[in-house]
This record gives sequence, structure tokens and C-alpha cells, in this order.
Amino acid sequence: MPEKRTIKRAREDAREGKAPSTQAGEFVREEMDHIRQGKHGARSPQQAIAIGLSKARRAGVPLPPPRAGRTSERTRTQAERDYKRGQRGSHRKTSAKRSLATEGALKREGRSAASHRALSTQAKRAARSRRTRGKVGT
Repeated sequence: MPEKRTIKRAREDAREGKAPSTQAGEFVREEMDHIRQGKHGARSPQQAIAIGLSKARRAGVPLPPPRAGRTSERTRTQAERDYKRGQRGSHRKTSAKRSLATEGALKREGRSAASHRALSTQAKRAARSRRTRGKVGT
């Protein structure tokens, strides 16, 4: 469950007309903070980012699922499910068993996924892929 201040910041971004990815960035930031505080861990920065984006979609941020070919079919299907859940008005309460199981699994993971070095490496890799994606025939 996202913190109230995270949802507030994301809604503020939406009111200011900022892109859905900017709004979702608040949820990713919250996830990194949780890892740094030791609330839970993550296997990699990509997993931490994915958790944040999933929370954003479920909270109603109009962030569409990734296009086919960019991620695995399973990830895309889950993103579509999260997106639809967030666009519906009402929310069902998450199963306590499932919630505890997920939290338990994340608690066993390491904390280095939110380190400055790991995030720097991830940012550079993402920038590099953006740089080459637009070029054809290179």
C-alpha cells in the first residue's frame, strides 16, 4: 500500500499536467526509500522499479503497460491487470496471506538494489538503450 504522501505528490503532478511516467516516479522513489530504510529488499534495481510502477498503476496513474516485445509476456499481462485495477474506481482489499507472502519474500532479498551505484548503472543502461533505439541501420 503506497503512503498517503506519495499518492498526494503523484496527484499534484497530475494536476500540474505532468506525464504519467513522472507521476509514477513518485512511487518508484518511495520503493527505493523503503529498501534503503530496510523495510524490505529487492533482487535488482529493475525489480524495485517494477514494484513502484505496479503500485502506481494500481493507485490510478494512467501509465499504460509496456509495448509488446519490450518485456516478457507475463510482465506485460500483469501490467495490464494493474492498469485496469487502477482505472476502476473501487478497490478490493488485498489478501492478507498474499500480502504477507510477498513481504516475506522481499525481506529475504538484499538491500544493495537501491544503492547509488546500482541506480547509476541502471540509469546509464536505460539511457544507452534509448540512444540506440531510435537509430536505424547502425
